[in-house]
Amino acid sequence: MNAQTTTRTKELVLSPQEERIAQTGGTLTFIDSNSQSESKKNRIQKIFDSFKDSKSTVDVQRARYFTESFKETEGEALSLRWAKALYKIAEKIEVTIDPYQLLAGRIGKAGKYGLLYPELDGCFLHQFVKQAQSRKESPFEISQEDVRIIEEEIAPYWEGKTYYDELSRAFPDDVLRVTYDPKDLFTSRYIVNETSSMRSALQWVHDYQKGIDEGFEAIKNQAQEKLNSLNPLNPEESLDKTQFLQSIIIVSDAIILWAHRHAVKAAELAKNEQNSERKKELEKLAEICDKVPRYGATTFHEALQSQWFIQMFSRLEQKTGATISNGRMDQYLWKYYEKDSKEGKITREEAKELFQCMWLGMAQYQDLYVSPAGVKFNEGYAHWEAVTIGGVDKNGYDATNELTYILLENKREFPLNYPDLAARIHSLSPERYLYEVAETIKDGAGFPKLLNDEEIIPLLLSKGADAANANDYAVSGCTEVRMPNLDTFTTPCAFINIASLVELTLYNGRMKKYGDELLTIETGDVRNFTTWEEFYSAFIKQEKHLLTLFFKQQYVANRIRPKHFASPLGSALHKLCMENCTDLHSQHVKGGLDLGFFDFIGLGTVADSLAAIKKNIYEDKTVTWNALLEALATNFEGFEALQARLAHSPAYGNDDSYADSIAKDIDRIGVQFAHENSKYLGMQLDVRYVSQSANVPFGKVIGALPNGRKAGTALSDGSSASQGADTHGPTAVLMSNYRTKNTDMNNRASRLLNIKLSPATVSGTDGTKRIVSFIKTWRDLKLWHLQFNIINRETLLKAKEHPENYRSLLVRVAGYSAYFVELSPELQDDVILRTEHTALN
Repeated sequence: MNAQTTTRTKELVLSPQEERIAQTGGTLTFIDSNSQSESKKNRIQKIFDSFKDSKSTVDVQRARYFTESFKETEGEALSLRWAKALYKIAEKIEVTIDPYQLLAGRIGKAGKYGLLYPELDGCFLHQFVKQAQSRKESPFEISQEDVRIIEEEIAPYWEGKTYYDELSRAFPDDVLRVTYDPKDLFTSRYIVNETSSMRSALQWVHDYQKGIDEGFEAIKNQAQEKLNSLNPLNPEESLDKTQFLQSIIIVSDAIILWAHRHAVKAAELAKNEQNSERKKELEKLAEICDKVPRYGATTFHEALQSQWFIQMFSRLEQKTGATISNGRMDQYLWKYYEKDSKEGKITREEAKELFQCMWLGMAQYQDLYVSPAGVKFNEGYAHWEAVTIGGVDKNGYDATNELTYILLENKREFPLNYPDLAARIHSLSPERYLYEVAETIKDGAGFPKLLNDEEIIPLLLSKGADAANANDYAVSGCTEVRMPNLDTFTTPCAFINIASLVELTLYNGRMKKYGDELLTIETGDVRNFTTWEEFYSAFIKQEKHLLTLFFKQQYVANRIRPKHFASPLGSALHKLCMENCTDLHSQHVKGGLDLGFFDFIGLGTVADSLAAIKKNIYEDKTVTWNALLEALATNFEGFEALQARLAHSPAYGNDDSYADSIAKDIDRIGVQFAHENSKYLGMQLDVRYVSQSANVPFGKVIGALPNGRKAGTALSDGSSASQGADTHGPTAVLMSNYRTKNTDMNNRASRLLNIKLSPATVSGTDGTKRIVSFIKTWRDLKLWHLQFNIINRETLLKAKEHPENYRSLLVRVAGYSAYFVELSPELQDDVILRTEHTALN
């Protein structure tokens, strides 16, 4: 039995992260490694020190040059316009190489910076520049000169032309009511929250191996050969395919030009460099940048530089949801490391140093959300540029190699929230791998998150993937996965606030937040429902109605997006796009798998609320509808005893069939609806439970609920239990997840699962063994995802009270880790209130 601990008499056992904070006062200092030279440690620390205290700032270069180009290319094909805009950016954007860096490819001003994508959300720019510095969630500094550029040069052009503008105008009234405030289309209602206007595409993983191995000169030549072979008498080929291939040629030239400009810059710096060692580094960097990504890499350093150029140029191309993931780095980089290692050209420590240079480059780029709803869903400068390790190879055999272990060791030695590390686990994962994963988890910073091959691969196969592509999936975003040359669906889908279903049922199609306005359908006065079946029937009607509205919403988004976004670089790195001469953002790419997902937010909260109603009103008859509705109306003020009774009802997360059966049925309604109706959208839609930080703003629009939850507080996150409700230990949480899956249908996607443990629970060798055993149980139950917070509640409380002493404290929020002190107070409370389990049983 595990209870939330509020006071402890004995001395706390600290996680390694907490120990570092106690020693350094919250200042981030990189861990010493016996095998790492002092000069290399100094390099990494100096790079970090150059930006660690800088505030996040807005860089307008990308938006400015993109807008200039679009003004010049009115009337041309969208893919061509996009490629030409990227060429202008490559030609004009400032090129800098940071001191001490061994990799080149910065896309913004010094320090921590974020980019604007006016083609996506330019309609919000006037509002954004007024609020950027003062907003509670992820504030950004912006200079007065950049405000002028935005107000005078960028925003006016995009007025009325953005994707958001057209999307909001296209929704029918019934969809609009649950999406935006009809009187203010810039304000979300957080009921059926569309997310396609927050990013240009869903999370994505490139085929980095193609870019690294072949290079863009070869990709350009492939496009030119295809172009030369087209039939000029066939309009589809002479127009559509011609324009697509021209965009591939232009974007290839653009990234080659951009890399060459870095080569020139490195050579200039080398010429004036007085330090002989740094001079050699810059000369070598100049040679590498002149070679890759134009041509294929031949060394590990070249391969990593090529990947970094591709990754950063992708960020110039578009705002991809969860940023561009790094794919399976231990796979596509392995041959380069193995060759260089055998030839004595690189050591483990030199490889780690190059990785660390990349992670520090990532840490300076901050994903900037302009959309008011988008920033609330991605607090703490959220980032998901996942590096995937482990798992099986294309043939289904274990894929771990020495680079896998280097990346794990590197993460333990490098206490930064970049990159996001994701470890694939399967039934034959080596014991050494499992133990090193467990040791990394024990550090307490939330890495790595775990993905389960035993659940994911069979599901991908059932949805039409071939074995090689399914086996080779990479993590992209919070908990999602991609098959880089088979996945083709890119339109983001909705977050559905299923806690609103409770209110819509309680108040006959209305919600407390929105007064007497009829938002959905009337299903009757709950006081007249004499049986649980009557009440639950009304709930199901509300759930199906909300899903119907979502499907309409998604249909509109799928139809409109291809008119607003193109991805020539992403298309160049996708086998099917190149074969069909079709942009990745087309509504359908021939031969591709269109796999989408919509999120249910608040599963634990809803299951607990319905269980409380069933138990107290209809079975035990200890509570009347009049008493419950009055208590909810007063937010339990004066009804504390009733609130306590409700809070002690059966709860999801305790391996209790009473609550779990309700959660499973809620899920089944969604899965079955998707199974029966996805065909109308020409794709497969799946139910997913990934809240990011949306459970906080979604909770703000929900009044008091029958599980004792007070109005405005956070909903449960992902597929985790309600905060503090899981009292039977973490294994019971696993079992509740297992028992609530509807495994007879495949319209299922990822379930994000947070587990918080006290450091004492996993201390020492025995603690490592306990984590490994727990991971194996999770794996055998075939659950999709698992991640940990290993931290004392006392530490979180102190960090909230004295943030200046805990600046480097990392916590796992959702599918990402963030600095605790950069989260809003509401999200901090959400993390604090999660159950801290004191035993792994």
